[in-house]
Amino acid sequence: MNGEKRTWKCGKCNETLVMKKTVFSYLGHTVAHEVPTCPKCGKVFIPEELAEGKMAEVEEQLEDK
Repeated sequence: MNGEKRTWKCGKCNETLVMKKTVFSYLGHTVAHEVPTCPKCGKVFIPEELAEGKMAEVEEQLEDK
């Protein structure tokens, strides 16, 4: 990709996603994180590195309690 930044678009609206602070809930706990979001319909995109990294880590910690 030669240092180019990816541009993601909403599959439903064809709008370019913008970074937006989003609140996630799991097992009664909430966590806020900036994720790519459609400015029209509000659907969010969870990047693989976030899902398999930080989110998986937090999920594991909460389930161990």
